[in-house]
Amino acid sequence: MDFDLSEEQRLLKESVDGLLNDAYDFDSRKKYMKEKGGWSRAIWGKLAEQGLLGLPFSETDGGFGAGAVETMIVMEALGKALVLEPYLATVVIGGGFLRHGGSAAQKQAHIPPIIDGSRTFAFAQLEKNSRYDLDDVTASAKAKGDGWVIDGEKFVVSNGENADTLIVTARTKGARHDKAGVGVFLVPADAKGVSKKGYPTQDGLHAADITFTGVEVGSDAAIGDPEDGLPLIARVVDEARAAICAEAVGAMDESLKATVEYLKTRKQFGVAIGSFQSLQHRAADMFVALEQARSMSLFATMATDFENARERATAVAAAKVQVGKSGKFIGQQSIQLHGGIGMTMEAKIGHYFKRLTMIENAFGDSEYHLRRVSEAGGLV
Repeated sequence: MDFDLSEEQRLLKESVDGLLNDAYDFDSRKKYMKEKGGWSRAIWGKLAEQGLLGLPFSETDGGFGAGAVETMIVMEALGKALVLEPYLATVVIGGGFLRHGGSAAQKQAHIPPIIDGSRTFAFAQLEKNSRYDLDDVTASAKAKGDGWVIDGEKFVVSNGENADTLIVTARTKGARHDKAGVGVFLVPADAKGVSKKGYPTQDGLHAADITFTGVEVGSDAAIGDPEDGLPLIARVVDEARAAICAEAVGAMDESLKATVEYLKTRKQFGVAIGSFQSLQHRAADMFVALEQARSMSLFATMATDFENARERATAVAAAKVQVGKSGKFIGQQSIQLHGGIGMTMEAKIGHYFKRLTMIENAFGDSEYHLRRVSEAGGLV
């Protein structure tokens, strides 16, 4: 198979890499972390100016009609720069729900503000005891007239503190683990009955715990079938998993480069420690782990276009397993090879490991996805 990028894809990669190299060094990132919500509106505006927020949307909706490979290119670049801005929550997840399940009216109302950078989204899905199961939903959406009343709690909602619009999973019928009866709803973040408790996460991003108390929304708030939204949720979450696999590859790539550079410059006993064969072997093992993760990230990217939901889910789960293992190995090795400095907040390398650790636990850790692959009978 041909894994080379097309000319347009190479130009996209050069464009996003160039933007982030100029505007997102480590010192700048620390400044952005102190802004409201923990990310930079100026950088978000630059992403919009370059068309990166409109990449996956169809030309009919005002976007560029790009595919999963283009999203992978952007996410890998964001991973290299440890970008804080809510691209995943807004463009990949929020945009994914609109692209795959939104009505014409919903697309018209919500996609242009995403593209021009004036509106961000957050996916309120995780509940207190749900772990990684998408069908474990206790938040409720009860019909009232032509609309719905939403009640429940959601936790660790990425960008939840700052988002303009929340995408909320809620049960319209059935018991806690029933596959049927789960809907997806668009809820204004400032709607009456929405309360948020925001906080920074370990990787420098921000999240929020959100409570919905008698939140009333109209009939136009439901994305797709409110009684059978689980297939839509699974598809969008698989796309999110593939996207964070690409982000992790970017973070691992930069971690390896920083570690190799440190080995070349750090001296002990009068010579660079990179001259020690045992450390060379460890750097080589890190490279192998990176390439394994990169290959599986490409596999997951291609799998997001699979029409067969089971094949798509199994392929993405397998990628999540390998990316999780590689991320843990590269992160631990990079910290150890940097020595004591790697444990400090001033050293960038530790922040990569923190982000890789959070990615490992996002939408299912390696153990969870290994079980999914095993239950499916192996790789497709």
